[in-house]
Amino acid sequence: MVMFLQDWMIFMEHIWVGYVDILCSQWVIWLLAPLLVTFLLPLIIVFLFYLTALILYIYKLHRDRLRHAYETDFWDGARKSVAAVWDAHGWIWHAYEVSGMNNIPDDTPALFVYYHGAIPIDLYYFISKTFLFKNRLIHTVADRFLFNIPGFSIISEALKVIPGTLQTCSNILKTNHLLAISPGGVYEAQFGNAYYKLMWKKRMGFAKVALEAKVPIIPVFTTNIRESFRSVSLARRLWLKIYTLTKLPIVPIYGGFPVKLRTHVGEPIPYDGNLTPEQLQKKTVIVESVGKMCEFSDSSTMSTIVVKALVTVKCVQLPKCE
Repeated sequence: MVMFLQDWMIFMEHIWVGYVDILCSQWVIWLLAPLLVTFLLPLIIVFLFYLTALILYIYKLHRDRLRHAYETDFWDGARKSVAAVWDAHGWIWHAYEVSGMNNIPDDTPALFVYYHGAIPIDLYYFISKTFLFKNRLIHTVADRFLFNIPGFSIISEALKVIPGTLQTCSNILKTNHLLAISPGGVYEAQFGNAYYKLMWKKRMGFAKVALEAKVPIIPVFTTNIRESFRSVSLARRLWLKIYTLTKLPIVPIYGGFPVKLRTHVGEPIPYDGNLTPEQLQKKTVIVESVGKMCEFSDSSTMSTIVVKALVTVKCVQLPKCE
């Protein structure tokens, strides 16, 4: 009898331990699921990035057959296809729209200066919408590390992404094109926060480019871009030291939250040959005040998701550009 009770207790102990282990593992999964999702959502952007590269490679593969189908630029059809994909993603996921589209010139050059989010997803949407609605391609200045990423070379070739020396940028504008520059760059992307303080340091390259090419500067800011994707603020000093040594974007990014995004295109700051680069830089800082005025008083991610949901429910057709 005693042996039977001992065997029964051992048997029940195994069942209980197994049951507790299952409950514990389920609880851990339930607890960590939201955290895992926030770090997995940015992979959607990586997927779209490589989908863009794939479309362009296929298009390039058939260039001989397609060249006769297009009398204009060879890449024009591929750009339209890629722009449509990104524009659709922006509309579905962020109810994306542009305010001040009329400030974008139809046939003259201009330099766009924009705030750099953790991931500049707003710039992708803005370039796509400008190309679809204004039929103008915005050339973009990107950090040099991007040109070492597999698949990026064809994107830079088709969508006119350049490393951006002073002379190169100036020549692009002098040939009547549009150009977008973020003075804060990767540094602003990694170490910026929800207060949207500009992190330009003493960078005045964009001002020198505008003065050299004699073109207006157009400030651009996107509401809630920091609520969509965020960089990890934990161990900030450590990340900053690593970045200072490597100049690589190593700060982890999480997010991909479906918040409402609206890009505000400011009025052009006209060319003034009497201004120095320093004076023009200070004049362009108006983008910071514009950004703060455009922000919601409550800039929490949850509140902006609610706003996006309300806007999406009211949409019965594709949003038009203002």
